[in-house]
Amino acid sequence: MWNSNDSLKNQAMTRPSEITRDRILSAAERLFAERGYEATSIRAIVGKARVNQAAINYHFAGKDGLYREILSTAFRALTEHQLTRAQETKAMPREQALEEFVRHQLRPLLARDDLSRYIRLFNWETVRPSAVFRKLMTEEAVPFIGLAVDLMRRFMPKADQPTLMLASIWLIGQCNVFVRNREQLAGPPISLSLDDASVERLAGLISRWAIAGLAAPG
Repeated sequence: MWNSNDSLKNQAMTRPSEITRDRILSAAERLFAERGYEATSIRAIVGKARVNQAAINYHFAGKDGLYREILSTAFRALTEHQLTRAQETKAMPREQALEEFVRHQLRPLLARDDLSRYIRLFNWETVRPSAVFRKLMTEEAVPFIGLAVDLMRRFMPKADQPTLMLASIWLIGQCNVFVRNREQLAGPPISLSLDDASVERLAGLISRWAIAGLAAPG
């Protein structure tokens, strides 16, 4: 028989563990974003989270497992919206679908807090990719890449899979160059505005340039 007192006892037992886990994630996310994977030590994470190393081993089986959890959360945060709207996007005219794709890829330009840290995490991986990151991309990036490939196929129905893959990487790269370099582009000499209107204009420009390129013969 269900007992409300037992339920309350279970909650009381699990809640401190969940708090510890969240504390570890929060501290590690900030340190990995500031320093990158290699320069962030378990000792630094333990100190910032105010836990012992045994807690990290218990919840994440070590530094790699902890980093994998954070990278996975970051990747989902940056791609989940597009994946959940995949069917809706497919129903749009291809030009509208491409602009929607580009607009969402540029969304981190307006981001603060978590998304900003996620971008810094991936910036570190661009400079020095870790084995954890490479494994994550192999296992979790397939649906998102497939979404981009399907979009490219609407513009190049006769292209083979390698060409579609290259086109997808190219399109994502047109957005990522702005996102990855957001802080530098916002300062002199470029002083790129990072408000809603400016990012919307940028999304329109990239979309039009991409559509013109995809429509060109050859």
